[in-house]
Amino acid sequence: MRFFEPPARRSSARRRGRVRLRTQVLLLQCAVVAVTLAVAFGAFAFTNEHRLDHEYQLRALAVARTVAAQPAVRRGAAQYSAAGARPGGGAAGTPRARLAAGPVQTAAEAARTRTGSLFVVVTDDRGIRLAHPERSQLGRMVSTDPSGALSGHEVLARDHAHLGEEVVAKVPVYAPGSHRVVGEANAGVAVADVRAQLIRDLLGGLGWLVVALLLGVGASALLARRWKRLTLGLEPEELAGLVQEQEAVLHGIGEGVLAVDNGGTVTVVNDEARRLLAVPARAGRPVESLGLTERVLETVRSPVGGPVMAAVGERVLVLSARRVERDGQDLGTLLTVQDRTDVESLTRQLDAVQAMSSALRAQRHEFANRLHVVSALAHGGHLAETSEYIGTLLGTGPLGEALPGIDAVRDSYVRAFLSAKAAQARESGVTLVIGEATWSDGTVAAPVDVTTVFGNLVDNAIDAARQGARTPSLVEVELMAEGTTLLVTVADTGDGVPSGPAEDVFREGMSTKDHASAVGGRGIGLPLARQIARARGGDVRLAEHGAPPDSLEATASAPGQGGAGRGRASGGAVFVARLPGVMEPTAPAATEEDFG
Repeated sequence: MRFFEPPARRSSARRRGRVRLRTQVLLLQCAVVAVTLAVAFGAFAFTNEHRLDHEYQLRALAVARTVAAQPAVRRGAAQYSAAGARPGGGAAGTPRARLAAGPVQTAAEAARTRTGSLFVVVTDDRGIRLAHPERSQLGRMVSTDPSGALSGHEVLARDHAHLGEEVVAKVPVYAPGSHRVVGEANAGVAVADVRAQLIRDLLGGLGWLVVALLLGVGASALLARRWKRLTLGLEPEELAGLVQEQEAVLHGIGEGVLAVDNGGTVTVVNDEARRLLAVPARAGRPVESLGLTERVLETVRSPVGGPVMAAVGERVLVLSARRVERDGQDLGTLLTVQDRTDVESLTRQLDAVQAMSSALRAQRHEFANRLHVVSALAHGGHLAETSEYIGTLLGTGPLGEALPGIDAVRDSYVRAFLSAKAAQARESGVTLVIGEATWSDGTVAAPVDVTTVFGNLVDNAIDAARQGARTPSLVEVELMAEGTTLLVTVADTGDGVPSGPAEDVFREGMSTKDHASAVGGRGIGLPLARQIARARGGDVRLAEHGAPPDSLEATASAPGQGGAGRGRASGGAVFVARLPGVMEPTAPAATEEDFG
């Protein structure tokens, strides 16, 4: 079944024959980085080419302006333009040697040599060259259109002339002291020089491109490594399978699970925990905002490692909280919750059965002794003594001496419970008595709730009376039924409870007994009894703290001195419980009118 397949085997089986996702992501990231850098490099090359073209055009424009502004060039161009108006005159009719030795050629060549330009050309107003790097071109028409500069405009262009591909700037040449255009001055740079500069710039950018690519690949590799560490080397489908299995296990077990991180935020909670703790918990909420009881919150905040008993509503829960650490790091607290309500109920019923069984064993031995006495008297012919002895025996019950006052209780369940508790008390050297104010003529409708509350109070009173310094050791109970409400009062002759707020004895974990003798500790009986009573609209409270017999507080309540007005059991603690709705409604008494 796949659910129980080992993760390592399942992982290797799934990975076989395919590339892992983190490797795919790494390759994809490297491809994205490479494509991005390639596009960026192409944009850099494109913009850099246009920038260099414009830069070299501006450089040629500066050279052309410088040449066109020289006085010798302006005078020469003006002279040849004026001579060109006459037939056979102008630069076209001038020998090349004269043009080569003229001041215009000299100034143009000096500027070309000084700036490193491909050419510097000067023409008259008809486009006839007055200066050119090649003497054979002097006196000839320029190979490109001069109309832009001759019309008074500066022109930046990229042309193809007889010197090759060139970046050229053309400016008008004005006559001295006038704004009349008498020629043009051209300066140009070879496109090969522009491309050489572009290649140098691109090689420099390519170096940075390689560095950026390596950094991108390195960052992607580090990210893939971190991903592997965070996912424990698992693939996405494996993680999804683990989450599904975790959900199935988490919500399928019979225990509540509540996980809290080290910041106090709930990270995991299952349905059973919500049901048992009676809170609408969900992941992502602070644990303090869930409405948990103080006992549960204390267990989460300060895990003790062992089981802890807690009462939540009408449930008795066993809480186990443990710190979770990994690689020395505190990850938070894991709380497991188990329902012990049914076990506690069965435990109390078993205690009653055991008490009854112990009493019956003792009574069996007692009856055997009494039968021996009857047999001996009968065989001896002492008929009067035998009759008197049998009459004495008829006044006793099956559990020993008849419990005085039990006739004031009608419900057979409560009567049996009182008899069992009286026998249990006698086994502990304590006498259980029924108060004179006891009167319960109804039938109990909720015996489990009654015996849970009543049993807790009586058990605590028996322990207190047995351990107390007063003699005789007594426990006094009073039961009064008012309609469907049962009032229970339990007093003992023990040493009382510690002084302080009465609510402290109802705090979970508060107990004077040995905590190590029960799973999850003690201190759960009184809180549970109070919660059951309050769930029905009633309550359980401490009426009197009591005190040891040698204390000042015990003087007013000492037996035989009135004190607080308690009956035969006084000096110790007094608990009062009010349980509404636990008695069956009684029919109203019949009157003469009912019979006509």
